[in-house]
Amino acid sequence: MEPFRIKKFIKSFGYAGKGIRKLIVHEQNARIHLVITVVVIIGGFAVNLNRYEWLGICAVVGLVWAAEAFNTAIEKLADFVSPERQQQIGLVKDIAAGGVLICAGVAVGMGLLIFIPHFM
Repeated sequence: MEPFRIKKFIKSFGYAGKGIRKLIVHEQNARIHLVITVVVIIGGFAVNLNRYEWLGICAVVGLVWAAEAFNTAIEKLADFVSPERQQQIGLVKDIAAGGVLICAGVAVGMGLLIFIPHFM
C-alpha cells in the first residue's frame, strides 16, 4: 500500500471537478438536473425552509446527482467496451438509467412532502 500523499489527494479533487464539468456540459439529463436543482434551491429560500427541510432537500439532490454520475459512467464504459449494439449492454444501460429514475422519483416525493405544506 502506498503512503498517503497530500498532493495526490488534492489532485484527485481536480479530477472529480473535471468529471462533474464534463457531466454537465455533455449530458442533457445532467443539465436538466442542474436547472431543477437551481429552481429547488431558489424555491427553498423563497418559502424559508427550516434546517431539517434543507437536510432532506440536500440529501435527495445529492442522491440524484450521484445516480446521474454513476449512470453516465456506466454508459460511457459500456459504449467503450462494446461500441456495437448488444442486448446485454443495452440491458445494463437501461438498468442504470432506471436507477436514476428511482432516485429522481424519491426526490420528487421528498420535495412534495417538504414544499406542499408551505403553500397550504
